[in-house]
Amino acid sequence: PFEPLAGASGSAEKRAVTCGSTIRTDVRTDAEGQVVALTQKVTACAFGQASAAITQRAVMGRDLTDLRALRGGLQEWLAGRSDDAGLFAPLTPARDKTGRHGAMLLPLDAVIAAVEASLDCARDERRGSVEDVTG
Repeated sequence: PFEPLAGASGSAEKRAVTCGSTIRTDVRTDAEGQVVALTQKVTACAFGQASAAITQRAVMGRDLTDLRALRGGLQEWLAGRSDDAGLFAPLTPARDKTGRHGAMLLPLDAVIAAVEASLDCARDERRGSVEDVTG
């Protein structure tokens, strides 16, 4: 069963239109915006589940720039524009299943959205602190 992440600083839920897979992700980021904790609730095909398992380990210690680069690399590899599968090499048997690419990208999309939400919340908190001091 999915347990929401205690002290999560950002959350997101994403759905793959092509297959209906859904992922809910909670993250906690540090002061530099790096992922330090993550939980996922995954309702997806085997390919989406495999990608989520890889993502769970791959995103730790990464910031938004790194996460976007990781997703871009996966997308390029899935599209056949790169031969470097990197951490996602276990998905090689699914590479030619283009209808499942959305499910394989979904975990990273959810993490990126959750980190963006975390950063937005941190910005709002800093802005509120400035307003409190100057207000």
